[in-house]
Amino acid sequence: MLLLKLNRKAVVMSRSRSVYFIVLVAVAILSGCMNTGILRSSGTAGNSTVNSNQGNRSSTDGTDGTDAPYLPTHQSIVDEMLAIADVTGDDVLYDLGSGDGRIPITAALRYGTRGVGIDIDSVLVSEANQNARNAKIGDKVRFVEGDIFEQDFSDATVVMLYLSPELNLKLRPQLLKMKPGTRIVSHNHDMGDWRPEKSKSVKTPSGVDHTIYFWRVP
Repeated sequence: MLLLKLNRKAVVMSRSRSVYFIVLVAVAILSGCMNTGILRSSGTAGNSTVNSNQGNRSSTDGTDGTDAPYLPTHQSIVDEMLAIADVTGDDVLYDLGSGDGRIPITAALRYGTRGVGIDIDSVLVSEANQNARNAKIGDKVRFVEGDIFEQDFSDATVVMLYLSPELNLKLRPQLLKMKPGTRIVSHNHDMGDWRPEKSKSVKTPSGVDHTIYFWRVP
């Protein structure tokens, strides 16, 4: 009887160690996926099909991407960016560093705007195109993988940016060559001595202050 009890206890301890080992392995795998960017969440933002806690900024500096890492943008900021540019269904909107695609998708859903997103991250481009299909506006918007300094966006009537101060300045000469009247909107970063036509401060629900800048190509 004593031997039977000892055997049962050994089995229980062996099973416990096995479960503990499995949990450790699962945690290690999950941590590795998160660190390498394999896991990216997507969900619902307003009427779109992207997560409102995700955003619209990606690695897109034309080199190693370190100048403009992918950072979250709240949907309320997206709404204000579209509003300050007075976007309509007649516009062609380009989003340079389009991330999960929320700006073109929101514009298409809300105003019927045609849009193109450019991003150097192939995973984000794939996610954005899937978000557009989920929202059933794949005929209105598309997302392409590429370097924003090599892509042609000369047909844009509105250009959206969430890059970095350095990339904004690098991009400025190209923007100034666009057709007069083209509207430019940047989240949080200005254009040096190119004064914005207007700007707006926006506070997200978490209490963080953001600034939206608006220019019109002369």
